[in-house]
Amino acid sequence: MSYAARTRLAQQRGLSLSAARTLARLATPQAIQDFLVDFPQNFEPEGDTARSVEQTLKHHRAHCIEGAMVAAFALWLQGHPPLLLDFSAHQDMDHVIAPFRVNGKWGAISKTNYVCLRWRDPVYRSVRELAMSYFHEYAKGPRKTLRSYSKPYDLSRLPAEKWVNNPKDCWEIADLITAAPHYEIVTAAEARRLALPLPPRIEPSARVPADLAHGRIDPRALITKIHPFENLPEAIVEAGSGENVLKMQIANPA
Repeated sequence: MSYAARTRLAQQRGLSLSAARTLARLATPQAIQDFLVDFPQNFEPEGDTARSVEQTLKHHRAHCIEGAMVAAFALWLQGHPPLLLDFSAHQDMDHVIAPFRVNGKWGAISKTNYVCLRWRDPVYRSVRELAMSYFHEYAKGPRKTLRSYSKPYDLSRLPAEKWVNNPKDCWEIADLITAAPHYEIVTAAEARRLALPLPPRIEPSARVPADLAHGRIDPRALITKIHPFENLPEAIVEAGSGENVLKMQIANPA
């Protein structure tokens, strides 16, 4: 489908011309993920929000469910059903992603500051396989917290005024995916036996300068990029550039 055709379809499905043009430019699932990576994070400075697709694009910032709805709509323009998948966590924030299928295999798009919980290539044979790919990195401090995932919820069953162009917060959408059937990932007994992640280590390699790897240079002086973990006390930093990049986990600077 051409850009012009996607623009017309987006308008027919409830978006303004400006918003329609923005999402019509995204021709592949990976392009949608790249768009959301660059899209500013909504830290809700004025209180909790659950903005529609139109309002999210208008305010130019998004958190996970807002980004997932934008992704679901953009996927819809590409011929995929607009799906949301809810992750339920223990003593941690829930998360919402936009799953999709290519040749029968599942992938996902996700809006989060935590890079490990973003994009998933469409290589997973089932929704459960897709959900399990998030399990190890879904953590709060030293604890793995993901406990269940929902049945994908198809937003196309709802009118546009519920989630596409609603001028108010879409709390009904959050309620619907929370109420959707959820499937257990680990039992309570298994959760008690979960191993803690290994402490961060710096290991020298051909790609990392020896002085940096062995602590003879303060890596903070070379930091070029910081990836905060959403709602977590750690962050990933990149030190150096080109092939001489060292990634490590540090206290969240945010």
